[in-house]
Amino acid sequence: MTIIRTASCRSCGATLRDTFVNLGMSPLANSYLTVEQLNETEPLYPLHAYVCAACFLVQLEAVATPEDIFSEYAYFSSYSDSWLEHARLYSDAVVERFGLTDKSWVVEIASNDGYLLQFFVSREIQVLGIEPAANVAQAAVQKGIPTMVRFFGADTAHNVVKQHKQADLIIANNVLAHVPDLNGFVRGIKLLLHKRGVSTLEFPHLIRLMEENQFDTIYHEHFSYFSLVAIRQLFSRHGLKVFDVDQLTTHGGSLRIYAAHEEDESKPVGERVHELLLREEQAGITDLRRYLAFDEQVKETKAKFLEFLMGAKGEHKSVVGYGAPAKGNTLLNYCGVGKDLIAYTVDRSPHKQGRFLPGTRIPIYSPDRIMETKPDYLLVLPWNLKDEIMDQMRCIREWNGRFVVPIPELRLY
Repeated sequence: MTIIRTASCRSCGATLRDTFVNLGMSPLANSYLTVEQLNETEPLYPLHAYVCAACFLVQLEAVATPEDIFSEYAYFSSYSDSWLEHARLYSDAVVERFGLTDKSWVVEIASNDGYLLQFFVSREIQVLGIEPAANVAQAAVQKGIPTMVRFFGADTAHNVVKQHKQADLIIANNVLAHVPDLNGFVRGIKLLLHKRGVSTLEFPHLIRLMEENQFDTIYHEHFSYFSLVAIRQLFSRHGLKVFDVDQLTTHGGSLRIYAAHEEDESKPVGERVHELLLREEQAGITDLRRYLAFDEQVKETKAKFLEFLMGAKGEHKSVVGYGAPAKGNTLLNYCGVGKDLIAYTVDRSPHKQGRFLPGTRIPIYSPDRIMETKPDYLLVLPWNLKDEIMDQMRCIREWNGRFVVPIPELRLY
C-alpha cells in the first residue's frame, strides 16, 4: 500500500498546521473483507483532517493512492432508488436549461455503473463515461454506455479531446473529494470543456458537515472537503468561474456548482453564488476558530452513541445495522464498535453481502435477515437515505422495532 504524506495544502500549497478533527487510526472505509481475510491483519491509517489557514480547504494529511482504492470498487450507484431519481431529475433539468440535443456531447467523470448517463442515452444524446474502477465500468458498458477505464486529469482530458472533441457538458458528481491532485483535475476540466460549455460538480457542503456533525463522511477515500469559498479559489486558479450554485439535500447536504470559462460572457456570475458566499462567511467558513472547535463536538457525539449501545446491551435489546456505507465504517471504527454491540448489518448490494465491515469485522447479510431475527433496533448507517430506508423496512414496526439514526445526533424513530 502506497501512502502519500501531504505537508502542504493540495489546493493552494500553504503549509498545513491546524487540526479540524482527528478520528484516530482506521482501515480504508470501502475495503470490505472476505471470510479468508478475517485471519489477516488489516492495515490502519491515520484519519486526521486538517484545515488550510490560507484557503480554508479541509483535507486529510495521509491517504492511500487512488489506484489502491478505486481499481476494484464495491460501490454501485444504481442500488439506491433515490439516487437514481436524483440523477433523472438532474438530466431533465440540464437538457432543458442548456438546450442539449442529439448533436451535443456529454462526458461524465467517475461515471460509475452508468446510473446517470443512461438518462442522456435515452434522449439519444452522445455520451462518454470515464471511470477508474474496471469492475464498475463493465456494468456501464453492459448498459450500452461507452466508458473509458481511466483516472481523470489533464493527460486524460488531452487524450479525450484528441480522440473525440471538447465536451458541451462535463459532469463530476461526488468525485472531487476523491482526487489528490485537485489542480490537475480542474486543469483537465479546463482542457476538455468547449468554449461555451458547462461543467457541473456535486460534492458534500462543508457547512452542512460542520453544522450537522457529519464527521462520518470523513474517510481515506475522501481527500478533501469543500466550501464554496475554497472551490471558487481552486477553479479561478485555472481560468474557470463558478457562475451558479444549487443547494441540494443529497448526502446530508451538497452543492451543485455550475462552472464555465472565465471569458464566457454568456454566463455571468449569478446572485445565488453571492448569497451563498455571504452565508458561508456568516457561518464562520473564513474564521479559523470555527474549524478548531469541531474536534470536541465530535467527541461528544461518540460518547452519546456509545451510551445508547451500552444501554441497549444492558437491557438485552438487539441492535443491527442497515447498510454498509463508507460513512458507517468511519463511525463504527472511530467509536470502537464491534459485533458485541451490533450483531450484523445488511445491504441491498450483492457485492457487499457475505463480506465483513473493515476494522469492526461485522458481517453483512441480505435485508431478508432482518425479518428472520426481528431486532429491537435498526441502526441506519447511510443516514442520508433514512427516509427511503425507513419506508423500505417499515416491517420492523410489526414487532415494535425502532429505527436509530446516529447523525447529526442520535435519534430514535
